[in-house]
Formats: sequence, structure tokens, C-alpha cells
Amino acid sequence: MSSAHPSSPNPAFTGAVEFSASFAPRRGIRHVLFDWDGTLSLIRAGWAEVMTPMFAEMMPPIPNESDDDRRRIAFEDIMRLNGKQTIYQMIQLAERVRERGGDPREPLWYKHEYLRRLDDRIRHRIDALESGATEADAQLVHGARALLENLVGRGLTLHLASGTDEPFVRREADLLDVARYFEGRIHGAMDDYKKFSKKMVIDRILASNRIDGDTLLAFGDGYVEIENTVAVGGLAVAVASDEEHNGSGLIDAWKRERLLGVGAHVVIPDYRDSGALLERVLAR
Repeated sequence: MSSAHPSSPNPAFTGAVEFSASFAPRRGIRHVLFDWDGTLSLIRAGWAEVMTPMFAEMMPPIPNESDDDRRRIAFEDIMRLNGKQTIYQMIQLAERVRERGGDPREPLWYKHEYLRRLDDRIRHRIDALESGATEADAQLVHGARALLENLVGRGLTLHLASGTDEPFVRREADLLDVARYFEGRIHGAMDDYKKFSKKMVIDRILASNRIDGDTLLAFGDGYVEIENTVAVGGLAVAVASDEEHNGSGLIDAWKRERLLGVGAHVVIPDYRDSGALLERVLAR
């Protein structure tokens, strides 16, 4: 798919872009919210390939169920909750274990076990960034830095909200040299999960700045930040990123369908056309 809004094609876009019928430019945007994993950072790319087999391993099998069947159920549970704090996926795992006759552990135990396994998978990326063997931009979604520079240069205030635990997000933002764009406005999950949600971050942005939702722009590859932004009247850009082949320019079809389904106004594969996109979105 490579199409601009059918009523006004824009030759400034060199790659795939899709504007929904509900899209309209917003001159009044002042604040911009970003998701982290898959939207800006690729450090945790492949996380689902860690979580899915862990779920399948922990879920007691039921009669006539194949390993593939169990993995499919696990994947559907995981992706349905993608964008929320990791603990919600672990609560779902505990429920699956219980409904299958097992004795589940506490969701927080599952979360910490998942993070241990994920760390084994991504440790080489962290080490390469820390040693300088990998350039920071190699672990950012294609074109992300140019977008961040453009937004800050326009005087917009940037915020980051992630379902990943906040200490990890802050550390990774430093490693990727993007923390400076947010000036401390970086928020992530906590073990006490009731103290954080992306909706809470959005509500705080609007309340503390005494602004309406139509002044908010959000970028995300999970349904939560898209749905929450649309709910307050903000403009939502779905980043249907191809995490396995960064810079391919291909839109992830599963993300696209999911995010359009919760009201995304724009769908992009990455930020190769960030300049043209902002001119279109901000009309300035």
C-alpha cells in the first residue's frame, strides 16, 4: 500500500502513507506524545518472540490441543493487550493457567521472568550501544531523529509514555541519545501498575497545561496510545513499523488494521517523510 489521501494526493511523500477519512490538519497542536518500543526504539524488537513461547510453556495443555494451537492463543492474548503495561499481559497469563486447571504464580513473578528472558535476547544490543560498536540511530525507527529535531525546532513539547518499566525506558532513551528531546517528560510502567497508564499521562498533559485534547498529537504502534489520543480529541499517527527490517518502508499490515480500527488518522511505516507529514498535519 502506498497512497495519500485520495482527495488531495501529495507528491512530497516519497513512501507509503495513508490518511483516514476523519483526518484534518490541526494548526493548534502544541504537545506531542510518543510510545517507545516499535515507535521510536528498536532495542526490544522481537519481544513477542520471547513472550509467546513463555506463555505457551506456562499454560497447561488441554486435550487435543497442539503446540501451535497453544502458541496461537498466547499470541492473540499478548497482542490484544499490546501497548498496555506488561503486567496486564501477565495477569492474562495467570488467568489462562487458572482456567486450564493450573495453579498460577503471581503476575509480577511472570513479569520478572519475562524480563529476564528478554534481557538475554537483547543484551547484545545494549552492550553494543554502550561500547559504541552500534550507532544509536541504528536502533531507532528509520528517520526518528529527524522527526524529533523537527518537532523541537517548531517549539512543540514532547512527552514519552511506555508500557515498558520506566527505569528501562529512561536508560534506553539515554543510550539512544533521545532523552534530551523530552527534557524529563519520560513515563513508564511501575510494579505498582495502578499508578501508571498512558491515559493518566494524557490526562495529566491536558490538565497541567490547561489545554484541550485537540492540541495533542500522538505517534504509536500500539492500540492504547492511539485509542486514548482519539478519545480526548487528539490527532493520532499510527506507526505501522516493520521492526524486523528497519527502513524497508513497508507497512506492517497487522498493525495497520489494528490501529485504523481504533481511530488512527494517519498510517506510516516509519519517518522517512516526517517533514512532509508535519507540514500536512500541522498546516504550517
